[in-house]
Amino acid sequence: FAGELAAKSGVVLGTAGGGVSTWDANYRSVYEEGKNRVHPFVVPKLMNNAAASHVSMEHNLKGPSFTVSTACASSNHAMAQAFQMVRTGMAPAMVTGGSESMLCFGGVKAWEGLRVMSKDACRPFSANRNGMVQGEGAGVFVFEDYEHARKRGADILCEVVGFAMSSDASDIVTPSKNGAARAMAGALADARVNADQIGYINAHGTGTAANDKTECAAVADVFGAHADKLMISSTKSMHGHLIGGTGAVELLACIMALRDGVIAPTIGYEEPDPECALDVVPNTARDAKVDVVLSNAFAFGGMNAVLALAKV
Repeated sequence: FAGELAAKSGVVLGTAGGGVSTWDANYRSVYEEGKNRVHPFVVPKLMNNAAASHVSMEHNLKGPSFTVSTACASSNHAMAQAFQMVRTGMAPAMVTGGSESMLCFGGVKAWEGLRVMSKDACRPFSANRNGMVQGEGAGVFVFEDYEHARKRGADILCEVVGFAMSSDASDIVTPSKNGAARAMAGALADARVNADQIGYINAHGTGTAANDKTECAAVADVFGAHADKLMISSTKSMHGHLIGGTGAVELLACIMALRDGVIAPTIGYEEPDPECALDVVPNTARDAKVDVVLSNAFAFGGMNAVLALAKV
């Protein structure tokens, strides 16, 4: 990025935990090994905005740059903010997405304490599901004005056409059907598309008993009779739950559906669940043409963010 483009473009990334591995290693140094000091770079490494700062410096992005932290919805909230900035003309382009790296001793033990972790595998929507499996990863995209992208000859992957956010305002860990439904319905309204135009939903689908049945009930409420015709899958069954980075990686599955006509499956599906009686694309990827898709993220704290994307 250079010139006026660099001056106005920025970065907004999502992460839930930030530098968890850095916290973990340095707590060990101080409390277990008895060291009386830590490395001077500890704070720059563990701060949640470290990634956004490094990306801005690497690519000379001098516009709005910050980090969004809303648990498992962090990436979707970040990308929604980037979308809104471009749509309103605040920035011509935004680098956006999210990342997470929690697979350290302290990070895993913290999640185990919630009793939501599976001991064997993540099986979203399957009647014998028994919890989530953590993963690590990142996804980063360039969101920009369509005409700006076209003029520079960009390979346009898809179009972000709408988003919506909602808050359950009810429970810190138990999902709300109403909150999820309002976010999905809001995304449809913002995108100005009808429910029957959606061909695929990349579900939040964590593999916990409460999340999956609540999400399926919300889909049924929003889509009515069309719920039985659309495809819904959880790619967390393959890459695990990336917590704050999840939405960014799952956006890749949405792009694959729109560009390549390949619907990612929900692997590990073994037993039908009457409370998840939707087409969850069990175990095998499917070739299907879809024009508009949703990407769901429903986080602890009752924070919901849904993106709507369309084929270009």
